[in-house]
Amino acid sequence: MTTDFSPVDLATARDRLRQLIIDLAVVRGKVTLASGIEADYYVDLRRVTLHHEASRYVGQVMLALLDGAGISCASVGGLTMGADPVGHAIMRTAGDQGRAVDTFVVRKAQKSYGMGRQVEGPPVQGRDVVVVEDTSTTGGSALTAVEALQRAGANVVAVAIIVDRRTGAKERIEETAGVPCLYAFTKDELGLD
Repeated sequence: MTTDFSPVDLATARDRLRQLIIDLAVVRGKVTLASGIEADYYVDLRRVTLHHEASRYVGQVMLALLDGAGISCASVGGLTMGADPVGHAIMRTAGDQGRAVDTFVVRKAQKSYGMGRQVEGPPVQGRDVVVVEDTSTTGGSALTAVEALQRAGANVVAVAIIVDRRTGAKERIEETAGVPCLYAFTKDELGLD
């Protein structure tokens, strides 16, 4: 099967990404989230960020979100694993536009062997970086990544999330990390309550 991946305008990319999230990622039923909170639905965004078509829209929408907020950076990434494909999608989209944006991966804990790093990829020390997430409930994963990046000498300039569950993550991130927290979609835009 072949798919047409011709460039599309931002409004079309955003609409298509929203529909793919609804079709592929929203799972209804009782679940316990990574935060420990119980919910009546789960947004499994890996089904979108790792999808051949949707990942292109993830990169386009998330890079436009940063651009629209006037945020520039040298690198994007976050706590493995939810953030990994988001960072790669943004890096690929930026590259398609002739822009040099790297990506990094933040481990949950610093390695006790090898180079002993918690942040992997091109060096982040002294660079402006954006922490990305697929979705957030409490902001815990993003804040773990922010702390690790600051220890590594990075200048965290923002956090960007694909789906904000509207459970206080944005506010907690902004208050704790002191950086703007942006999101592409809210649960309301996905028909979730």
